[in-house]
Amino acid sequence: MDTREILTRFKGGTMARDQAVALLTGTPFDAPTPQPVVADSTGATADSTPVGRNPHERAAAPEAIDDSGVDRYAITALHACAPSADGLDVFDAEFFGLDAEDAARLGAQERLLLETVWQMMEKAGQVGARLDALTTAHGSPRAVSVHLAGAVGSGGALAGRLSALIDLRGPSHCVDSGATSFLSALHLALRTLRAGDCAAAVLAEAGSGGGSILVKPLTAALSSGDPVLAVIRASAAGHTGREGPAHADARLAGQARAAADLETTDIIVEEGEAGDAQAALGFPAFARTVRQLTPGAPPPGRDGHGVAPPQRRDPQSSEPARTAALRVRDASGTSGYVILEEHLPTGPATPAAAPDAEDRDELFLLSAPTPRHLTETARLIAGRLTDRADAPPSLAAVAHELRIGRAAMACRLAVTVRHRGELARLLEGFAEGAEDPAVRHADLRKQSGRPPLLEELEETGAYLAALWRGRHLEALTRLWLEGVDVSRGEQPTSQQLLVLPGTAMLRRPQSCDA
Repeated sequence: MDTREILTRFKGGTMARDQAVALLTGTPFDAPTPQPVVADSTGATADSTPVGRNPHERAAAPEAIDDSGVDRYAITALHACAPSADGLDVFDAEFFGLDAEDAARLGAQERLLLETVWQMMEKAGQVGARLDALTTAHGSPRAVSVHLAGAVGSGGALAGRLSALIDLRGPSHCVDSGATSFLSALHLALRTLRAGDCAAAVLAEAGSGGGSILVKPLTAALSSGDPVLAVIRASAAGHTGREGPAHADARLAGQARAAADLETTDIIVEEGEAGDAQAALGFPAFARTVRQLTPGAPPPGRDGHGVAPPQRRDPQSSEPARTAALRVRDASGTSGYVILEEHLPTGPATPAAAPDAEDRDELFLLSAPTPRHLTETARLIAGRLTDRADAPPSLAAVAHELRIGRAAMACRLAVTVRHRGELARLLEGFAEGAEDPAVRHADLRKQSGRPPLLEELEETGAYLAALWRGRHLEALTRLWLEGVDVSRGEQPTSQQLLVLPGTAMLRRPQSCDA
């Protein structure tokens, strides 16, 4: 491993500081036991050597791979496609800044996939300052790759279209290998992460039963407070060639188990060939396998596919983490294989914010693409604040999450409040059309010229950070309403992610838009 690769992995969050220093200086390093991860939604290679390494390196020094903590990835978000309940082709073109003609060119499955990926990213809090903080070793922000599974509409163009609409700046790929497309896309995404080309990867599969996941290096996910649904131990992909399917399956399974340093797994999920009408392939099979390893998750959708999800563990339990292997084979002979592991936190969980002391003002910022979207989003947030069974623990936590986990859009709202009830009342009033001087809002869609601060300058970020440290809330409010993304001055923390309602979407039947 050369100096550039060491620095790339360290800056990308896949290598610990102590290990990087040890490798650079040639000093001994006592590595911790490797811990694989899968998060609220997402490696090994098609041979037995992890991608990106010399094939002779493993035989010469297997401990350099298995004990390094490198090549462990967390699934931090998982979101299923949600077609219209009545089967209508509905879409919110205005939300994505598309006119009727552009929306019509996308096609129904493409439109559904675009909404699904956005909702997954927003649910994971990765469309604001947190997204800007996902950088490559060279400092490029928003370094998220997109890997789409299956042939959808315009084919390879859709991945690039998704990247452009959400402003994701990592590589974009479409993978079509039949029923194995999703696992093949996962295999490719892990290669891209290992190479340091991105800091996170979005994988998505369109169609009924499809969905998307977000994958990040395990160390980066844990340090940023992301939820971890499961851990990816290894993946493999290949074709039967002229050997029989049974031999090919055994070969891939052996390669994946060798890369994961496992002799067997607790759960084995095998999906039938394409054309088997009873078999759910790709994303549905992957999601079901993750749920079988996630304590408290709903049971798998289909009967006869392994055991139910585990019960929540006693924190003092010494039971090892459970593992699961998923194999999907296409009728053409292409197979995909992945080994997942239950995530067992190795230390105390990152605490959520404490309940409000409510002794100081908090600046609450909200934005949406149009005034109607802003109104409906305010209504959703107000409902969350007044839901006694599911109320957020802290007003400060809500304000912080909405500042760093959401995109800054053209229609904006700012409220400075001290009490949760006061915020809920003001948002409900705004949603009902009431005017209150405490609720300040602006429509910047027709704003001409640049905002008063150049956001791309390093000095702007330092200035905004100073305003936040000094709690100059009035100055921050004015800048926000004049078009400055003031969240750029606030750094993401390791505080546990707070899940809040997403930005409202106002879907319309496409026949009305045509």
